[in-house]
Amino acid sequence: PKTQKQKQGNKGTMAAAATNSASEVEETLARIRSHNGVEGVIIMNREGATLQTTLSEEQTAEHAAMLSQLTSRASNLVRDLDPTDELSMLRVRSRNREIMIAPDKEFILIVIQNPHIGESS
Repeated sequence: PKTQKQKQGNKGTMAAAATNSASEVEETLARIRSHNGVEGVIIMNREGATLQTTLSEEQTAEHAAMLSQLTSRASNLVRDLDPTDELSMLRVRSRNREIMIAPDKEFILIVIQNPHIGESS
């Protein structure tokens, strides 16, 4: 059996890992947001619950609901076409916006950007 000190050490290690993960997430978000044209970033769990966002509450709710469904349907499509394959990236571009969706086993990363920022006229 572990001693009280070992148990506390494990809790400290787990807390440090969680803190490192949180700081890595913050660094990644900052790096993504620094790109020209990026208007927002959303991180959701696979059920569509928002974990982190740079958009307003209203914008996040609107995007998260629709993009969660789109990601699920696209994942199912890829799996139906080839059961050994899985969706790794989904990119939707319109005249005014580009949405990039990167699903993972636990999370979905969404980046919304204006594709015209930085283009020469």
